[in-house]
Amino acid sequence: MDVSDLRKNAKLEIDGQPYVVVEFQFVKPGKGQGLYKCKIKNMITGAVLDRTWRSGEKLEAANVESRKMQFLYSSGEAFTFMDMGTYEQVELVADIVGDDKNYLLDNLECDILFYNDRPVGLSMPSHVVMEVTEAEPGVKGDTATGVTKNAWVSTGYQIAVPLFIKVGEKVKIDTRTGAYVERVNE
Repeated sequence: MDVSDLRKNAKLEIDGQPYVVVEFQFVKPGKGQGLYKCKIKNMITGAVLDRTWRSGEKLEAANVESRKMQFLYSSGEAFTFMDMGTYEQVELVADIVGDDKNYLLDNLECDILFYNDRPVGLSMPSHVVMEVTEAEPGVKGDTATGVTKNAWVSTGYQIAVPLFIKVGEKVKIDTRTGAYVERVNE
């Protein structure tokens, strides 16, 4: 892979480790070769590095693939997913799943990233719909705009919601920020 092929989300291998390009910038100084300045994230450890390459340098593409899998269950520090086509099951450790555990509902479809056939990452859908299982009461007369209260969803995750949300209602949550988006009427 040539350095000119670098783009955001490109996967590459450096020193036997898979990395994904998080930020990408091409800089052309007044004289000399162009430079490719990137922030790259290690797909296994999560460490972020700044790297710069000159035009014409060669890089090694990482052997990374993404498979759509369904979340089955969690037990202790392990999260089990199943390939819908082959029924093969894989376990991800809590370090890989991270805060995404707050949004893992039974049968939720996610993309699992594999590096050399080893699961190394999880890519969640951008939004999930969850049921509110517990909510603080709204304070009467507290109707200023933007006022929120705490609520808990079926996974135990706590979220700030508007005062009109009640127990049993479904809410859409942005998995990138963990924030309430809207009430869902089904």
